[in-house]
Amino acid sequence: MSSDDRVVSYYKYDPSHVLPAVFAGVVFLSLVTHTWQNFRYGFWRVTFWAFWGGLLFTVGWILRCWSSYHPDNMNLFIAQAVFIYLAPPVYSAAAYNVVGRLMNYLPMHAVFHPDRVLMVFVYAGAAVEGITVAGAAKNAAAGDDLNQYKSGGVLIAVGLILQAAVEGLVITVVAMVHTRAARAGTVPRNVSTLCVTLYGTSTFVLLRCIFRAVESFEMFGNLGCTDNCGPILSNEWYLFAFELGPMLIFTFWLNLLHPGRYLPRNKTRYLDTDGRTERMGPGWSDRRDPWETFIDPLDFQGKMKGEVSHDQYWLRPNEWSICEDGSFAKGTASNMKLRSASKERALRPAEV
Repeated sequence: MSSDDRVVSYYKYDPSHVLPAVFAGVVFLSLVTHTWQNFRYGFWRVTFWAFWGGLLFTVGWILRCWSSYHPDNMNLFIAQAVFIYLAPPVYSAAAYNVVGRLMNYLPMHAVFHPDRVLMVFVYAGAAVEGITVAGAAKNAAAGDDLNQYKSGGVLIAVGLILQAAVEGLVITVVAMVHTRAARAGTVPRNVSTLCVTLYGTSTFVLLRCIFRAVESFEMFGNLGCTDNCGPILSNEWYLFAFELGPMLIFTFWLNLLHPGRYLPRNKTRYLDTDGRTERMGPGWSDRRDPWETFIDPLDFQGKMKGEVSHDQYWLRPNEWSICEDGSFAKGTASNMKLRSASKERALRPAEV
């Protein structure tokens, strides 16, 4: 076959047709499980991002399977790269939301305003996502344009560094909450399970970031190459092992230890200082303006004055009713039972 008749490929190896299809099925299985669990526990507000990330990841691997049959199709190549890059930051947002709900459950150990956790981390994650996707699109469409290839690699590297920093911050926040609860002697099984889960899922996202960072360095060292571009760029199994592998563990870990089993659906329900009783409190209340909570989320100003800016309602337990339907800390409460009770009350005829 002459060089003119050779099929053009945007891959630097012969892509597998079978494995992307198999992995798309595995990711889809996790997606279906997340969807069922979110309905089962009524936990959509907390773990919606696990569903959305699973949907993006499934689409990404379906597109990769399709692209493997058309390696010369630039649009398919770009699409599969973008969706596969897009999913991990979205998956991570599910963990960020769980951190916020955990601090609502343990308000006395919260590092900062629990309702700001999602905003801080998700906005940071959105920035990571936008930068990473832009870089992936530039790289995939670069062709022989070395400048575009290089600029795409720079964007990917920046996105990876930001995501690694965010994951490191998540681990730090969880460790602070965990340590404070341990010092107070209030680490029931549901809290320890969630903390270990968050440590683990963030660690796997960090491993994925390290792999992509190494890939970026290899990319910069082999600009313009079309063959033998280094072990990572020239072998597909690295992608399966270090991109797909960590994220599969991440998503199935959340399937096995779904937060809806360990945290109440109502964010005003909190664990009392005895580590066993749960009460219905008023929810986190900060006396400062919203913009102040964003500028100074750790309330340094209040601490310097010797008086925190939020209401420490947990110090007045007698003002808040005890939850009589069990306790997540003792393993006797369930979001499924709470949802059933709510439905019964809604269907019950109004008393005259």
